[in-house]
Amino acid sequence: MMEPRHFRTLFISDVHLGSKAAKADFLLDFLRHHEADTIVLVGDIVDGWRLKRSWYWPQVCNDVVQKLLRKARKGTRVVYIPGNHDEFLRDFPGMHFGGIEVVERMMHDGADGKKYLILHGDEFDVVVRNARLLAYLGDWAYDTAIRINILLAAVRRRLGMPYWSFSAWAKLQVKHAVNFIGEFERVVAEEARKNGADGVICGHIHHAIIQDMDGIRYINTGDWVESCTAVAEHEDGTFELITWRALASSVPALAAIEMHDEGELTPQAA
Repeated sequence: MMEPRHFRTLFISDVHLGSKAAKADFLLDFLRHHEADTIVLVGDIVDGWRLKRSWYWPQVCNDVVQKLLRKARKGTRVVYIPGNHDEFLRDFPGMHFGGIEVVERMMHDGADGKKYLILHGDEFDVVVRNARLLAYLGDWAYDTAIRINILLAAVRRRLGMPYWSFSAWAKLQVKHAVNFIGEFERVVAEEARKNGADGVICGHIHHAIIQDMDGIRYINTGDWVESCTAVAEHEDGTFELITWRALASSVPALAAIEMHDEGELTPQAA
């Protein structure tokens, strides 16, 4: 059993609890093996859109919530920044729920002395902001890709092959999606600059990366539907992108983690 790793701050987003595609068991395993002084939940932790369509809340979703509440009770500061899928929480800024505080956005003081604006990012997605119907249609198409993803994952598991995300791969093959990602990153980095921040930490587009953009450090935490990624801040202020590839209980501990120090998530080959 590997000892939990401890960080100054952990950033997690886009878990989509309530969706059948959510890898809640992977996140629960991750939380068992990682501790932090502060955990920032960067939106879309609960998928209110899907829960409205049909209720799906298995025990593992409760387990994730209980795990976060337990960490809060034991002294970890847990901050929840709502996204578009859990926008119902935006009605409760400043409220505390079981020790978890809700804020619309926040400024994070890094250990390196730099300031990081933290937000989910959906306010910079033109589709979500101006055309909710198109957003729901896109959500349906995304669900279809995720169903294919689940089927392929089951086949690969039977063949003893590592997890690989078809939906993440497919998204990056579409020129429009690649252009959207690049534009989203540019606009969000500019928002950080306007707020006097040195960097920005966000989620929303399910594309995990740490990169510098014209003097602004852009960090996207990824998701727990396709890539199973989180961003960790070390005590010296450096950031690490962590990919939780498999349940640690079923594989050797070192094989369960694929770390990318201040770089882009690189999907494993098929």
